[in-house]
Amino acid sequence: MKTSIATVSISGNFEEKLEAIAAAGFHGLEIFEQDLIAHDANPREVGEMIRSMGLEITIFQPFRDFEGLPGHLRAKAFDRAEHKFDLIQELGTDLMLICSSCHPEAIGGIDRAAADFHELGDRAKKRGLRVGYEALAWGRYVNDHRDAWEVVRRADHDNIGLILDSFHTLVRKIDPDTIRRIPGNKIFFVHFADAPAIEMDMLYRSRHFRNMPGEGDLDMIGFTRAVMATGYSGPISLEIFNDQFRAGQPKTIAKDGYRSLLALMDDVNRAEPALALNVPDAPARIQAKGLSFIEFASNADEAESLDALLASLGFTHSADHVTLDLALWAQGDIRILVNRETKGYASSAFTLHGTNVCDIGIAVEDAQAAAARAKFLGADLFQQAIDPKQLKIPAIHSQSSGILHYIDDKNGLSDVWDVEFTARAKPAPGAGLTGVDHIGHTMNYEDMLSWSLFFTTLFDMKKSAMVDVVDPEGLVRSQALESSDGNLRITLNGAETHKTMAGSFLAESSNASVQHIAFATDDIFASAQRLEASGFAPLPIANNYYADLAARFDIDDAMLERLRRHNILYDEDAQGTFFQLYSRPFADGMFFEIVQRSGGYEGYGGPNAPFRIAAQKRLMRPKGMPKI
Repeated sequence: MKTSIATVSISGNFEEKLEAIAAAGFHGLEIFEQDLIAHDANPREVGEMIRSMGLEITIFQPFRDFEGLPGHLRAKAFDRAEHKFDLIQELGTDLMLICSSCHPEAIGGIDRAAADFHELGDRAKKRGLRVGYEALAWGRYVNDHRDAWEVVRRADHDNIGLILDSFHTLVRKIDPDTIRRIPGNKIFFVHFADAPAIEMDMLYRSRHFRNMPGEGDLDMIGFTRAVMATGYSGPISLEIFNDQFRAGQPKTIAKDGYRSLLALMDDVNRAEPALALNVPDAPARIQAKGLSFIEFASNADEAESLDALLASLGFTHSADHVTLDLALWAQGDIRILVNRETKGYASSAFTLHGTNVCDIGIAVEDAQAAAARAKFLGADLFQQAIDPKQLKIPAIHSQSSGILHYIDDKNGLSDVWDVEFTARAKPAPGAGLTGVDHIGHTMNYEDMLSWSLFFTTLFDMKKSAMVDVVDPEGLVRSQALESSDGNLRITLNGAETHKTMAGSFLAESSNASVQHIAFATDDIFASAQRLEASGFAPLPIANNYYADLAARFDIDDAMLERLRRHNILYDEDAQGTFFQLYSRPFADGMFFEIVQRSGGYEGYGGPNAPFRIAAQKRLMRPKGMPKI
């Protein structure tokens, strides 16, 4: 299985693109004409540079507006093709893409187009070259792969073949199984691109909103199964046009692309094993059993404030690590670690971000299998020197600068709390917090797709639709990822400006990722009373919120007063109800949340976000004021 990516998919200058593609692990690349023209080396030098990096040129593209032209325009099209043949021979490749014509003077007709391609095939054969024909979804006469195949079939030339593109097929809602009728040896190349399910002009959508397989909503698995069922054995190649990627880091984009192709082919292999694809063996997506622990990096001074906040939330300082300056705070099934180490990874994380969540433990069935899948998908394994008394627990680098550890029963890793920690107090009932409902990651908006791909290719999780969260000073895009059983819930919050609370958190914390942690309770009013008794200071919510709440929902006066009394926010959907209680902001804008879900409520209290954010901003350090 050869992997490839079009240079247009990657940000940066031409050399940066090549370096990123090679580092990600691709076998080859498509040279997009614009990238070549903008570069200052000649085609032969470019070809040699690419091959010196261990890459091959899989195709040159695009050649536009070729078929169906009349008179002198037809002659000129063949002249242009001959010039491009010169160029690709200089580059050292043998395949050129021609996309279906959009020329205003082009004349329709399958036979006319086939005749043009037959003649071009003769010219290509003399040079030892091949030409692939691709139907653009907005092509003037040919905009369906079935018509493009008919052109190729009637051209009847060994040097003329079909090029398929998942975007062009799926956005026109063409049944991908129609591809199964095409002989695999006549498919010269295949492009893979996903896209969100939005209705807009197809050309505009193609140029701005394509994304990596698995990041959108198209039936990428169905398309790929159909292609592979033909016996196609050529490269699988990405062709992505996306405004977010154009603003991203080349190496991150390339790495995401490679990960997306591996995950896609793994999914296809599992969906239709009879295809017997040449795909590396890897464990299936991991079923997360929940969060095993959340670790904060801090220092002696700031940790005191965090300890006091945890105590007010009903947590018990229940154990200390046998060799590290690492405290375990527990309540229900929740474990919070506070790391005060002055060396090692946690210390570096504190130096960079201040007090932050530096490590998250995921409970899984098999930690070794989870790490193996992560490695298969290109994740970097995390290692640092450990004491002989410590267990060797598999871990990977997450997005941003965080770490994910995998904890299981199978390999005895869940014994870490008895092996590595010395008990100091038995956890008390506390405030009735039972577990972690969800954990909220914040990132720049252009990085959201990367984060989503990371989690959904590692774990068996479904994505919700992206929603806008209204901040008084801008929008934040939010998307929830959930395992099917709800044991692992993650929210991704993409900030477009540092004026928002999410953006301010990124700026103040030097791009720390976890901004909030939501704890679950079975009775939020009982928890609120216990919290009040333990000295917890809730986020004050304006009275105007409760006046509006009475107008929006059928809530009796007694319930409304209880909500107001404890600063609890409320939402409901067709399935059930949702209650939220927030801490005040700490550590550059982090916060805790306590939630109660009832009756199958599936959301995250999105309608309450503007009021919660406004309340938080009232308590935060004014803009321009230095940290104390």
